[in-house]
Amino acid sequence: HLLPGLRMIVLTMYDNEQFFFEALKAGAGGYVLKSLADRDLLEACRAAMRDEPFLYPGATGALIRNYLERARRGEDPTGGSTLTPREEEILKLVAEGHSSKDIAALLVISVKTVERHRANTLHKLGL
Repeated sequence: HLLPGLRMIVLTMYDNEQFFFEALKAGAGGYVLKSLADRDLLEACRAAMRDEPFLYPGATGALIRNYLERARRGEDPTGGSTLTPREEEILKLVAEGHSSKDIAALLVISVKTVERHRANTLHKLGL
């Protein structure tokens, strides 16, 4: 948070929700597992350069569980920012395990549009 233009990606061996959320709180825009780095690291760097978040598939599940837990406790999981119907639709599809490419095909939109909705949702959730 000290250098607003700095984009940070965490490359880690820890597939752990606590580390994941701590990295997000510290300002990380991406969380890449070393075991998946050959597949995900380049895409994470590209996402960072576009100022978009990058999360490995398991991290998305952690975010959704966190969102649902906050909603169950009666907290406003969006921090006062209302998700659009399209963002909710994409969030549900992500929760079902669909990739951005699958979601784009299902909704007849571009993958880039799906990624933008995902980024907006993360921002609204304060992550």
